[in-house]
Amino acid sequence: MKNSELRSLSIDELANKLTIEKEAYSKLTFAHSITPIENPMKIRAARKLIARLETEVRAKQLVK
Repeated sequence: MKNSELRSLSIDELANKLTIEKEAYSKLTFAHSITPIENPMKIRAARKLIARLETEVRAKQLVK
C-alpha cells in the first residue's frame, strides 16, 4: 500500500488496518519461528507497513 493511499484513509480506517496488519505480522513471525517461511522478506515488509500506518495515524492526530 502506497503512502498516498494511506493519506486518503480516515483515522478509523487506519486504526482498523493497523490492527489487522499487526495480527498478520504476529502470525507471520510465529510461523517463521516454527518452520522457516519461503520469503522471509515478508516479515520486513509487514514491519515497514505497520510503521507507515502508525506514522500516518499519528500525523492525522496532530493535525486534528
